[in-house]
Amino acid sequence: MAPQRPLRFGVLGCADIAYRRTLPAMAAVPEVEVAAVASRDLGKAARFASAFGCASVSGYDALLASPDIDAVYLPLPAMLHAEWIEKALRAGKHVLAEKPLTGDEESAGRLLRYAASQGLVLLENVAFPHHAQHARVEKLIADGAIGDVRDFTSVFTIPPLPEDNIRHQPDVGGGALLDMGIYPIHAALHYLGSDIEVVHAVLRVSARTGAVVSGRILACSPAGVSADLLFGMEHSYRTSCEIVGARGRVWLNRAFTPPPTLQPAVYVERQNHHEEITLGADDQFANIVRYFATQVRTGAGTGDRTAVSLRQAQLVGAVERKATRIEIPATGSVL
Repeated sequence: MAPQRPLRFGVLGCADIAYRRTLPAMAAVPEVEVAAVASRDLGKAARFASAFGCASVSGYDALLASPDIDAVYLPLPAMLHAEWIEKALRAGKHVLAEKPLTGDEESAGRLLRYAASQGLVLLENVAFPHHAQHARVEKLIADGAIGDVRDFTSVFTIPPLPEDNIRHQPDVGGGALLDMGIYPIHAALHYLGSDIEVVHAVLRVSARTGAVVSGRILACSPAGVSADLLFGMEHSYRTSCEIVGARGRVWLNRAFTPPPTLQPAVYVERQNHHEEITLGADDQFANIVRYFATQVRTGAGTGDRTAVSLRQAQLVGAVERKATRIEIPATGSVL
């Protein structure tokens, strides 16, 4: 039997995340091929494409019209996702879309349902659950290393960004809730399950731009397991998860964005016991690209991931409805 040809990806836009992480991962996965990069600025597309040995295309619609493209990777700003995901699906392309899938729960649900009805894969590019360190933490918990889980804490914060950064434009970039906040929300779903609910939240909003710059979310499970979720773009850099049980705790300090060469550590603490478990390096971006290609080729779909993405969008909506909003001046202090 002849080997299957690689899944041919077209890239909509020349985003930094695509250049630094996703496209290098695609280049390392034999099951896929980066075939073309599209931009409204052909010169920009050409410069971007030259780094990955692929074609450059003028305009997103032209790329979607190409019969040589099997799937689309979409790293556009958050508030443009819904429009271009829908156009890609209607062009018959599978879609790997950067997080968040869309800016609201209604459009996320509608597009996920449409993709399923057409036999197309639509996957949100939340890569961290595909890193081996999270499987190790899950096994430790399942093996009783910390006893029954009592609460969960997760943080994703980054240092202040330049004022012209797109994340400060809520009508385009979406702000910190959609950019950083979905990581701790997604992590809570990963470790505590889909039945968690938002109890309350605080959102800090820039008086100048109207963008959410940081926030804190309190959620809990029906059994009373609490989740404290912190995010923002006005802090020191932190990406962590901590699960506390009846007999101890386990945590990760590089939970969301470990470089592919990093050997991460899992920390376990109980009374009179402290353990640091160093793991092998793993490439979560290559893993999710490989997963995407497998689901396309086998027709297996992404039911588990689809359900999490939809629930994540619903929880983001709940945060926006329930939050206390604090307006801060441009020079306001951090949390």
